[in-house]
This record gives sequence, C-alpha cells and structure tokens, in this order.
Amino acid sequence: MPPEETLDAISGHFRIFQLRRGHRFSTDDVLTAWYGTTWAPSPSSVLDLGSGIGSVATIAAWRLPGARLVTIEAQGESVWLARKSADYNGLAGRMDIREGDFRDAAVLGADERFDLVLGSPPYFPPGSGVEGDHPQKIACRFEMRGDIQDYARAAAGHLTAGGVFACIFPDEQRARVEAAAGNAELVIVRRRPVVFREGQPPLVALFAMMRASDLPPAMNRTWVEPPLVIRTADGTVHPEYAAVKLAVGFPP
Repeated sequence: MPPEETLDAISGHFRIFQLRRGHRFSTDDVLTAWYGTTWAPSPSSVLDLGSGIGSVATIAAWRLPGARLVTIEAQGESVWLARKSADYNGLAGRMDIREGDFRDAAVLGADERFDLVLGSPPYFPPGSGVEGDHPQKIACRFEMRGDIQDYARAAAGHLTAGGVFACIFPDEQRARVEAAAGNAELVIVRRRPVVFREGQPPLVALFAMMRASDLPPAMNRTWVEPPLVIRTADGTVHPEYAAVKLAVGFPP
C-alpha cells in the first residue's frame, strides 16, 4: 500500500482506503448512513450523492446486504479510492461507482429511481472559511459543486414512490434545509439534532425527507426526535451512540 494511504475499519468487516493527509471519513458519514438505513431499512436500490471516498455508501452496503448501490463523485482521486475499497470488500458486483457531477444529466439517467438517497453535502459557501491544506478536503467542506438545494433537487427527481432522502447538515443552518426541501417539493418527515458533547447545543442535525406527493396531508409535517448525544460530559462515548456504532458494525 502506498505510504500516503491508510486502510481503516469502516463497518463490520469492511475496510476503506483513505489518504493519510486528505479527506477522511467522519462521524457525520457514519450518522448519515445509519439514519438513512434506519428509516429505509429494506431498500433494493440506493443512491449516494457526492459520495467522496465511498464511506457513506460502504456503511449502507454493510447494513443493506441485498441492495444495489450507485454512487456519484466528481473528484477523480476520491472515485479511485472508492473503487479500490469496493474491490477490497467484494462490493464491485453491486456498487456502481460513477465519476461526475450529479447535477449533470449525463451522469444519472432521468428514469433511474432509488428507494433511498443519501447525501452528506458540504456545509459552507466558498470563501466563508479556511478551506484546508489538501485539495481533496475543499469540496467536502465547501460548496464547490452544488449545495443543499442541488442535493434535494436531485434526490426528489430520483426517488421511487415512498422513497426516502436522508442527509446531514448544520443545525444552525436548518432554514436552508427547509427551503431546499420546500423548493424540491419534499417534506422533512423526521429531524434529529446531534449533540457532540452532553450539555452543549446541537451542531448538526439528521433529516429524513419524502416527496410531498407520496404523503397524505396529515403527514405533511416534521417529527422532531430527541437529540442524539455522541459523548457524555466527561468525554466518554454516550450509550446511545455506542448503540449506533454497534448497528453499523463498530465495537461500542
């Protein structure tokens, strides 16, 4: 293995190749995959938008052993790592890893539909913060190729009837998610704030959306779940997050 790469546990017996100094999978990726596969527990087809090195899709593949997955990522270096990981984990036969911008109609056929769409969008407009010391990291944090509006629009256009779009986004930017859902004619059916340390305000939130046309009027609202706490006040892993880790094949 090249010295600039590492091979790390990601979910169950699956491993993922990552650049030592580049973008690496995070708690946000784990939560996105867990939340989506929890509220769409038996999909036959899954789409991962802006899939990066394949971390969200790999966890979803472990949780959904019968599902076919399509991932779309614009950075060639990340696509190469994702394909390398898929081969290593024996997933090449059911994971279609595509290189391109998911906003490009040529990358995703107009008639392709998925029971579950996953997304971990970048959070910040370009120039709004320190972009990082590695080019691979920039597009993972900053909206270089689309924002939450684009993710919601793409998801709405490729969901099956009754399908679910699950994503993660900063809690303080919830208004942007709500606007994106409304513009794409999606309903946020569930939302769960995430607290990274007990006693602190939530930094991100998990969202599960469905197309408004698939829902009766009585369900056109958001069920807000209790916050998910990652660590207790003393820094140890919170029991609830330990259960999440077990659910995606990690030791607690």
